Amino acid sequence: MRITALETYDVRFPTSRELDGSDAMNPDPDYSAAYVVLRTDEGAEGHGFCFTIGRGNEVCVAALNAYAPLVIGLGLDLDDLGAFARRLTHDSQLRWLGPEKGVVHMAAGAIVNAAFDLAGKVAGKPVWKLLADMSPEQVVDLADWRYLTDALTPSDAVQLLRTAQDGKAEREATLLASGYPAYTTTPGWLGYTDDKLVRLAREAVAEGFTQIKLKVGADLAEDVRRLRLAREAVGPDIRIAVDANQRWDVPDAIAWVERLKPYDPWWIEEPTSPDDVLGHAAIRKAVSPIKVATGEHVHNRVMFKQLLQADAIDVLQIDACRVAGVTENVAILLLAAAYGVPVCPHAGGVGLCEVVQHLAMFDYLAVSGTTENRVIEYVDHLHEHFADPVRIHGGRYLAPTLPGMSAEMLPASLAGHMYPGGIVWRTA
Repeated sequence: MRITALETYDVRFPTSRELDGSDAMNPDPDYSAAYVVLRTDEGAEGHGFCFTIGRGNEVCVAALNAYAPLVIGLGLDLDDLGAFARRLTHDSQLRWLGPEKGVVHMAAGAIVNAAFDLAGKVAGKPVWKLLADMSPEQVVDLADWRYLTDALTPSDAVQLLRTAQDGKAEREATLLASGYPAYTTTPGWLGYTDDKLVRLAREAVAEGFTQIKLKVGADLAEDVRRLRLAREAVGPDIRIAVDANQRWDVPDAIAWVERLKPYDPWWIEEPTSPDDVLGHAAIRKAVSPIKVATGEHVHNRVMFKQLLQADAIDVLQIDACRVAGVTENVAILLLAAAYGVPVCPHAGGVGLCEVVQHLAMFDYLAVSGTTENRVIEYVDHLHEHFADPVRIHGGRYLAPTLPGMSAEMLPASLAGHMYPGGIVWRTA
């Protein structure tokens, strides 16, 4: 199969109009996707994207186009997508712009995810099953092991995966019958009124969610009041996570979380810069037993390795569209399992729920073998624009059954939300 075209689209949704997605660092996001389609000489196609919040989406589109000479005309071996991913991330000239971070790395991830979407469609499997059906050796071959072997070797990873084979069929039956646990951030955006927060929090509990999340970090008194309202709305048995979106210095984070402790937050997410490994470790030590979670803005597997080695996090949050796609996330899942740290993926945005569910379900079936203390973030925005939207029932993600990675947008949604020429933007 040969790749004949790499098509790109600048797709943006005006979510800032209703303050959906608003937090202490991002008060007016317009959820956006730098979207890519891989077309082939056999007619099959793969869809992927990297997620942004508006301005700068065109930079990611430019990065996608920069990979075109490495991709167009390439014979794609769907049985060796690890090599395909390394072709992109090891390119000497584009790698110089990172290395392995920033928009070029995100663009590589979008293309890698598109290749897996393509592979799933050709195989007739959703990507979670495509990955789970691989042998331990095939899974390990997907990962780029450069810079990781001081923490985990390929042979140890194979052994970890072999151990996880026990009970895999039973777990798959459970997944198909019951789905995967979710939590919702829908009640928690900073731009929402108190009445809307309370109403959405109660609705989330009624819908079966056992965890919600609130954004914090703009105003301490407001955070204390909003967390009190949320706790009164949901009662003592529902977990409430809080998310500062990188707002604080380390001492501020420790002091701020101390003030929130009376309302029993389950974790504090992104309490400081995602690059500050030792800062996260200091915060974790100081705020225990409240957990520290991070990951949605962590650049690559090397930084995740360091967070794990430094005992800096209690919860690891992969993002399907931040690092270099499926293959790098496989490496991160293996690291997390080796260190015994639960993975609770970041989602929301546009399409992030659709794509990352495949990785979490693969982790449950073939890597960690458990859903204990593991939940996928869910936000009820923009799913109607996808050909295979997420399905939530009783506070759980139902496993996708259609082939691919659920990344494909509907043609009308692509056309209508193209920036700046789509009708949604021309009539704004």
